[in-house]
Amino acid sequence: MLNSFKRWVSGGPRAPDLQQVTDWAKRTDLDFRRTKNDDGFVIDGKFNSRPWRMEWGPPQRSYIEGRELRIRMEAGLPRDLQMLLLSAPLMETLERQTFEQYTASTQTQIDVSTPEETRWVAMYQKVPLAAAKDLKRRFVAVAWSPQAGAAWIDGPVTQRLVEAGRKTLADDPPLALMTLRGRIYLRLQLPEPEVIALVAMLALFETAATQAARVAETVNDNDSAWPSTGSTAWQTLLPPDKAKGGADQG
Repeated sequence: MLNSFKRWVSGGPRAPDLQQVTDWAKRTDLDFRRTKNDDGFVIDGKFNSRPWRMEWGPPQRSYIEGRELRIRMEAGLPRDLQMLLLSAPLMETLERQTFEQYTASTQTQIDVSTPEETRWVAMYQKVPLAAAKDLKRRFVAVAWSPQAGAAWIDGPVTQRLVEAGRKTLADDPPLALMTLRGRIYLRLQLPEPEVIALVAMLALFETAATQAARVAETVNDNDSAWPSTGSTAWQTLLPPDKAKGGADQG
């Protein structure tokens, strides 16, 4: 409330209207909190008894402008099951940025400070998708194991992408869906937190988590020592009261 008053007095940007999000969270028994700066929100929920966190607010990735939706969950996957799905325009952006960065400098190796999304685009093989032609033009995937990546995406995840593509993803905003070190993450450029978009992305996220668990069941123990990329995919894994921009606890 105090932050909102300060913005009103100073003529700064107005806090986003989150009433519909608040109502949705209440109806679905989710824990909703505004962030400390009153420029976004945090929602906590559970899927198959595993807690997940959804955040909306200022972006944590340079390839996202305006506002970013983030969802993450500790999914109990093999820690090095590394698979990544991107919207096609985002893939092109990351490929171009990677090429420009490493041809315009003396660097010969990808720095570990570079986000996983960028490094994986350069390091891993593209996944052969069996989706419809129009969907394959809109999304691209890479993975340490292309076969595992295809098994993850083809089927229910593809169907969720088709459904979301009719509205939330209709304009091909930057989207990244990935598995890393036992967790699953989703990032989306989302200027306004419309409930229909939150529901669609949560459905995609939960379906991707389910399919990733099924892929993990087929992993041979002898092939489990997969390479690690060695940096964090999420910048705010601390509790809300410790994380930068975390939610108020009062």
